[in-house]
Amino acid sequence: MPFALGQLTLNSNLFLSPLAGYTNLPFRLIIREIGGVGLCTTDLVNARSLLEKNRKALQLIASRPQDRPLSVQLYGSVPEELRDAAALLESLGVSSVDINMGCPVRKICRNGSGSKLMGDYEKAARFVSLMVGAVKIPVTCKMRLGWDDENLTAPGLARALEDVGVAAIAVHGRTREQGFGGSVNLAGIRAVVEAVSRVPVIGNGDITTPQTAKRMFEETGCAAISIGRGAFYNPWIFRHTAHYLATGELPPEQGFEGRVNVMNRHLDLMVEIFGEKMGCLMFRKVALQYSRTFGPTKEFHKLVVHLTTRADFDEILDAYREWRTQFLDAAGDLLPHYEPHPLGLAAAPPLAVKVPAGPNELW
Repeated sequence: MPFALGQLTLNSNLFLSPLAGYTNLPFRLIIREIGGVGLCTTDLVNARSLLEKNRKALQLIASRPQDRPLSVQLYGSVPEELRDAAALLESLGVSSVDINMGCPVRKICRNGSGSKLMGDYEKAARFVSLMVGAVKIPVTCKMRLGWDDENLTAPGLARALEDVGVAAIAVHGRTREQGFGGSVNLAGIRAVVEAVSRVPVIGNGDITTPQTAKRMFEETGCAAISIGRGAFYNPWIFRHTAHYLATGELPPEQGFEGRVNVMNRHLDLMVEIFGEKMGCLMFRKVALQYSRTFGPTKEFHKLVVHLTTRADFDEILDAYREWRTQFLDAAGDLLPHYEPHPLGLAAAPPLAVKVPAGPNELW
């Protein structure tokens, strides 16, 4: 359904969350091509690095006309730098700016950024106030429920941010102490929804299926949801969720060849945008995540971790398809005992995307 983010009207209230190391331009384009998403957000970007025109920071915000509407997520400990970075992004045509107040990683928190801001309402409000006053595009914030179970500060912080003009608040339903362990606390997100009167709240955490998306809406009363890991395992999740919420019917899951086609398209975009050598290197970890739904993948994993050229990948897929036939029935479907575990809250192994470098170690 449509969603108003300040003066920005979005065609859906289903959003793509930042996923460090993964939600770059190629992946965002894949998600948009499949459809159903209302807003995509970049990886976490350091405000100072952006102002200094650092190459990696500029790569993180790289975009195309098809990659709209786009939000850029910023972090930093100097309010003026965040303000100036927001103004720069507005001048570049970015649709919205998000401030990270939820990252739990120590190297982000120790300089006063990320989850550390949740304990200082005055400082957090000053950050937002400066940015809101500097730009016309919507300024949003993403936070956690608090530092730990004894300090669930999200409702109070949400009220403080509402008073200084934030356009929306996204809440990951865990504390900083939890990291990404345990389950999302839907009652905690509901407490944030009930704490504010004018600002829409975006629910986030453990949304891996259309059913868990519906549960997030129903149990929290949030106005929108933001999906990270679930989008990576199933790029169709936005389209499927929109259909499920509208009709109560679950669309059929994509089959093996449909997923391979999207994986090929993703690699083509990686090569086009980052160059063949770097694109293939970066795609190694991406391919491992795609393959979670393929059933047995030992042969695929053994080969894809050495991917160096686009042509290599075609050969890897040919070899894998042949190897995989031993696990198929006469109709070409996986035999029942080789079916991958369904994605969802009870999935095993845990649905966590490991990030080898960057401000977020695990999402």
